[in-house]
Amino acid sequence: MDKSADAALPGVFVAALSELLGADAVVTAPDERWTYGYDNSRRHAMPDLVIRPADHAQVRDAVRLCNEHRIPLVARGSGTATTGAAVPLSGGVVLSLERMNRIVTVDPANRVMVVQPGVTNQAVQEAAAAHGFFWPPDPTSAAVCTIGGNLACNSAGPRAVKYGTPRENVLGLRAVSGGGVELQTGSYTTKGVVGYDLTRLLIGSEGTLAIVTEATLKLTPLPEARRTLQALYRDVHSAAAAISRIMAQPVVPCALEFMDGKAIEMIRGYAGAVLPADAGALLMIEVDGPDACVDAAVQAVIAAAAGDGCIDINEARDAAQVAALWKTRKALSPALRNVAPKKINEDVVVPVSRMPELIDGLDRLSRQYRITIVNFGHAGNGNIHVNLLADPDDAEQMERARACLSEVFDLVLRLNGTLSGEHGIGIEKRDYVAREIAPATLALMHAVRAQFDPNGLLNPGKKLPPLK
Repeated sequence: MDKSADAALPGVFVAALSELLGADAVVTAPDERWTYGYDNSRRHAMPDLVIRPADHAQVRDAVRLCNEHRIPLVARGSGTATTGAAVPLSGGVVLSLERMNRIVTVDPANRVMVVQPGVTNQAVQEAAAAHGFFWPPDPTSAAVCTIGGNLACNSAGPRAVKYGTPRENVLGLRAVSGGGVELQTGSYTTKGVVGYDLTRLLIGSEGTLAIVTEATLKLTPLPEARRTLQALYRDVHSAAAAISRIMAQPVVPCALEFMDGKAIEMIRGYAGAVLPADAGALLMIEVDGPDACVDAAVQAVIAAAAGDGCIDINEARDAAQVAALWKTRKALSPALRNVAPKKINEDVVVPVSRMPELIDGLDRLSRQYRITIVNFGHAGNGNIHVNLLADPDDAEQMERARACLSEVFDLVLRLNGTLSGEHGIGIEKRDYVAREIAPATLALMHAVRAQFDPNGLLNPGKKLPPLK
């Protein structure tokens, strides 16, 4: 149950936290605490206390103190996630990592950067670029989202199709378990098989197992050249066939973004975007690599993208043309917010070859439940953002939308897909998880969680449904 009312914590507990962290790191004023009770899911619950530790030792001591007094604890980055994972549903303490925003080490010789969890994705990209590198995960919210949040949800972005998610781009972690145990996982090297892979386990765990206090990131050299293409198709089937052809040939694009016909209708004319009237699907494609090879790579991708149902393929030749092509894709989010500011935004994944079945099924569900559904996303991995344009203030419409969403998830699973690609589970999808994960596997996951967090204090009520 969401908790919004104030509930006093033991005075001895608050006093001990103030002594450990410093009075300025402990937030007690209701109006200040309020702002730490939400994330981009639009859920809100009032924390009883907010703390802002400055280093690993302070996180460790705070977690141990919460265990001593049995106080729930929720770690928080910048609150950009959409699933309610950072909302303190049980009250207790919100541990904000905003002060742990230091880049500890940049090691170009070994392609490594060590950072604290409160550093923004953009700050990491800028620091890496100064040495000729980048960190591949690139969520849309990169300017404000934190590395800790990226790791918590394993959130990636368009470049994942070629370069992978945070799980493929993090070498090791320093963390504090839910029981207050200090952990060091992974290694400083790109190869290493000593022990179990706890690094990949913690990434994507949404702060339910441990709180990350430091991450060793694997950097990638910046490509010498990048080319941008926009391909238009008569319908989604033609676009999906093109996606399969593109992903089957040797040149892997660094971005392969998809928009369906409803998305195109929504942005046509918005912000000056001009698209043909017969365009039923759109692909945004980026190819990168060595300057001497990129032209040949682009031609290979164009050849794969062309085919039955392809209306046109435009290639940008300079920065202005690149911006013009991406303007179409970037116009979609503001257009959606304008039409349905409280839309339901899900991110599901299906095998690339089954995307036409997914889009057909979504179109059928849209008609059946009289809910407009707009689809776009990262086509190269089959990661589609399914937007149900429903109004939460309309009870009858929301009832239809919830029934529709339930069938959307069933459809995804029938197509051998998964319920979340990069947005995480939080509370929004928690009760659907048992549809994808078998009871025995869920029981094992609960046992793992209990091993890390024996008192059940870290982010309670999130990620896993209760055992039946």
